[in-house]
Order: sequence, then C-alpha cells, then structure tokens
Amino acid sequence: MKDGFVRCASATVDIKVADTDYNTSNIIKAIEDAAQNDIKLIVFPELCITGYTCGDLFLQKILIDSAKDSLIKIAKATENVDITAVVGLPYVAEQTLYNCAAVVNGGHIKGLVPKLNIPNYAEFYEVRHFTTGKNEVTYVNINGEEVPFGANILFKTDACEDFVLAVEICEDLWTAMPPSVNHALAGATIIANISASNEVIAKDEYREMLVKSQSAKLYCGYIYSDAGYGESTTDLVFAGDNMIAENGTILARSKRFNNECVYTELDLERLVGERKKSNTYNIVGSEKYVSVKLDMNIGDTKITRYVDKQPFVPSDDKKREKRSEEILSIQSLGLKKRLDHTHAKTAVVGVSGGLDSTLALLVTVRAFDSLNIDRKNIIAVTMPCFGTTDRTYNNAVNFANSLGVTLKEVNIKAAVNQHFADIEHDPNVYDVTYENSQARERTQILMDVANKSGGLVIGTGDMSELALGWATYNGDHMSMYGVNAGVPKTLIRYLVDYEAKRTNNDILKKTLQDILDTPVSPELLPPKDGKISQKTEHIVGPYELHDFFLYHLMRFGSKPSKILRLAEVAFDGIYDREVILEWLKVFYRRFFAQQFKRSCLPDGPKVGSVALSPRGDWRMPSDASYQIWAKELETL
Repeated sequence: MKDGFVRCASATVDIKVADTDYNTSNIIKAIEDAAQNDIKLIVFPELCITGYTCGDLFLQKILIDSAKDSLIKIAKATENVDITAVVGLPYVAEQTLYNCAAVVNGGHIKGLVPKLNIPNYAEFYEVRHFTTGKNEVTYVNINGEEVPFGANILFKTDACEDFVLAVEICEDLWTAMPPSVNHALAGATIIANISASNEVIAKDEYREMLVKSQSAKLYCGYIYSDAGYGESTTDLVFAGDNMIAENGTILARSKRFNNECVYTELDLERLVGERKKSNTYNIVGSEKYVSVKLDMNIGDTKITRYVDKQPFVPSDDKKREKRSEEILSIQSLGLKKRLDHTHAKTAVVGVSGGLDSTLALLVTVRAFDSLNIDRKNIIAVTMPCFGTTDRTYNNAVNFANSLGVTLKEVNIKAAVNQHFADIEHDPNVYDVTYENSQARERTQILMDVANKSGGLVIGTGDMSELALGWATYNGDHMSMYGVNAGVPKTLIRYLVDYEAKRTNNDILKKTLQDILDTPVSPELLPPKDGKISQKTEHIVGPYELHDFFLYHLMRFGSKPSKILRLAEVAFDGIYDREVILEWLKVFYRRFFAQQFKRSCLPDGPKVGSVALSPRGDWRMPSDASYQIWAKELETL
C-alpha cells in the first residue's frame, strides 16, 4: 500500500447452483491465488456462495444454514493471508432473509452489508425472497462473534489511512440515489459492488457507463464483480462482466462470457487528492457509520497498471483529433473575445519558425476568420538575430506567407549590438545577458508595432515553459494575451500536426511538417555549421518528462518519490531511474525558483485540468521554499 496504491481484484468463479461446498471451494482457491499475487482486496459476485439463481430454494433452511457455514469457512481461509474478501450470500437475521455481502479478513467475518434496493420488475423477482436492508448497524452473532450488520459500515485499516471500503449490491448502483453516494460522502474511497447482472443486448455498455460515472463523481475506486458461468440459464445468461474503475476510468475489465479474475492497483492518494481540491466535496454523515478495522500490512505494491507517459495527450487518434479541435476552439474563442472587446485593429505575432509561435499564429488566424477580419490585419514579425538558422527563418517566412497574413521582417542584430555597447557587455560572452537582450529586444519591437498598428501582441509561450521558467522576464514572457499559456509542450506538437493534416495548402502542409521536425530551441546562441546549436531539451531536460512531472504535481499533489516511481513505470525502456531523478530535481528547483514569472502572467485561456494562471488554478507565493521537496529528492 506504499504511496496509496492498493492491489484489488474482481473475480468470478465457476459455481453450481445451490452447491455451496463446490462454490466455497472455488472461492477459497481464488482467495489463495489472489493472496499469492499480492492482492489486498478481492470482490466476488452477488450471492456467489449459493448462486444468484436459486429461486425458491432460498426459502429452504438447509441452503441458508449451509451458506452460513460456508461463510465461516471462507473467513477462516483468510486467517494466514494478507487479504480482504467480499462475498455474497443469503443470510437470516431476526427471522428475516436478506441478500448480503460479507467482508472477511484475518480469519474473521468483519461485517455483513444487506442489499438496500430489491428489484422486482421484468426478469427480477427478489422481493419474493428477500427483505430490504437497513442503513442502521446492528449486530448478529456468527460462530460466537458479534458481527456488524447494516449498510452503514466503513472498513478501514491502519496500514493505509486512505483505504476506506464500503459495499453496495447490484441494483443499489442502478437506482436514482445509490448507497455509494452516502458511503463516499462519509469517507469511503473504495466501493465494492457484488452483482448479478444478466446479459441482454447493449446492457454491458450501460453497465460500464454506470460504473465509470459513479467512480468519477464520487472520486473513488469502484470494484464491480458480476455473476457468470455456472448460474442457471433457465431464463437468463450471466456473463461475468467484471470491472475496476478509478475516477471515471476503467482500469481493468474481464472478457465477458468467460469467468475471470481481473486485477489492478487503485491509487487512493490520487483519489483523496482530487477530493481535497474540490471544495464542493465535503465529508458529511460519517457519524452515522460504524468503522470496522481490517488487519492489513503495508508492503511495497508493485505497479502493474498502465501509467501514461504523455498524460496531456490522448493516445487514441480519434480522441486526440477531437481534443485538438476543442483546444484550438477554446484558444481562438478566447482571443476572439479579447480582440472584439478591445476593438483591436490588428494582432501582432512574433514568428520564429518554432512550434509555439506557429501554434499562436494558427490560433490568431482562426480568431480573425471567425470575426470576418482580413488576415492581412495579422502582422507576423520575424526578427532574425545571432542564433537564427536558415531553416527556421525560411519556415517562418513560408508559414506566414502561406496563411496570407502580413509579414514584417526586422533584423535585430544592429539594435542588440548597440544595446551591448550601451550596457558595456562583451558580445563574445554568451551568457544570460547575451541571450535575454535578444528576447527583450524582440518583445519591444512587437509591443511597439502593436501600438503603431492599434493592435495586440499575442503571446507564444506555453505552459511547460512557464512551469520551468524557461522564458525571459519582460521578454517573451510578456504579451497582451497569451493563447498558449494553458497548453503543455507535448500537446503543442499534436495541435500543429492536426492543423498540418487538415490543410489543403501544400506549402503550408510542408512547412508545418518541417517545423514539427525542427529541434526545440530559443536560437539565442550562434549556430554551428549553419545548424541549431542551442537545444532546449539538452539544457532543461526532456519536455515529455517535465510535462509528466507537472501533471502529477499539479493534478494530484503527488510527492517527489511517488512521481519518480510512476515515471519509472511510464518511461521504462526510455529513461533509467538516474536520468529521471536528475531531471526531476531540475524540475522542482526551477518550478519553485521561477514562480515570480508566473505571478505576473498576462491573460490567457485555460484549456485543460492543469493550469498555472496566478488568477486561477495555481496561487503560489513567489518566495516559497522548496526545502522539504528537495530533502525528499535527496533521499531517493
């Protein structure tokens, strides 16, 4: 359970209807196998000890007594293994029959949760046999032990403070107000649903939607275990559609019509982090719940779940195209409003032949087109200097011309050399003054051109650069509207590629493709043999790593050790641990040291769940110490 990870399973075993010995044997074997596989929580289907389709056999005392005896055996099987199991059975309490989920752990029955919503429609007739359960917790005696009985039970463990388990049963999820809502609001981070949902056409799609939706709106892990092969097929077929979801994402799912055990790790720290960020998510009603302690060990949980190395970029082509169009629309609509509000006559964009300025100009063109303003009112300014290569210069010129905007060239070498003379800087010393003087000269030109033409300077800097402070203060750091401020570097490449694939202009397509192939560089140092000598990722590190770090820091508040652990999984075979750790240290040092640049950012649209605007998502003091983060990094 290290870093909040808990390894969970959803299992459907072969059963025989009403054969409790056979079913119990298979359940115990599945528990033992799961424990060997380091599973800490395993969930079985509804009424799995007897079978869901027993019909009026549920009214036979011998079956009910046998189910109770089986439960005791199953609990005993957990005595010497570090696992908690949730199983379904019929249970009689105070002469009333209930459809229950039993939680067993450490050789004991820790609790019985009755089903609250008993279906009695279409193919379901549970009311014929079962009584609606109650939220209030009472106690029943099983094998000489007092066992909590009721829906309002939270199962916790000292091994992981974020592990809080609650249970609902099948139909409970399908109702307008599922019990899991109150469970989660009382603090449950994991919801186990033992179910017997039969198959009809397209029901699996609706079932998946319910599980994903519930896990998303409750910020929880949701383990759904479904009845499968072995149930009676007199009128119905059960397919064992098992799912494990986390915050709206299905992490593991079984193949239907084939009894399986699926497993993955739930990230409970991540879920709690999401809850902490949402001030509309408030823990209420916990006083109505009984807490039951589970005996569990911490241990190192091996991460087998998929960890996306590009969390800002959808891996699916269709989703990525849809996302690209949506982001470009957000950016251009934001700029459209600003242009309209200020009655700007022009927009001024500095174009360098790099990705950021390319995206900024593409967005500006979209905004002008939607306002029905002539593209000639967009002034694209290319400002070659000491580090400019023929490749980037030609790409900037061809790009602007292919879009039909007004291209203006201002060579800034003489102006920068004059500035060097004014401040007595040796032009042969390639230091930060040498570099930043060029960036500030370019910004001065853009601002003055905008003033002269009655327009706005459109910022080109992206969110990744802002996170690292890889921008010249009062240079490219400043603009009148920063359209890329919410877009990370790893995503910009795909946005430009999307526009390249959409266009029918061959020159534009070819130019965009070459821009995509050009190394990322500020081009502030002289080229070597006509080629770019200053490559950003050689200086500050790979942007794919920094974007990964940024996502997990901002989105979930993860600590350095956990981010490193996740990065090792995501970038396995690409970067080794030492390289990842080296750039992680650079990321934290720069992220804290460069906050002052983010504190005075110009306006710009938020496009995703992570943003750095000082007026919105990230309000951090510019002089905050990063000592405790650095201290942990040194222990890794």
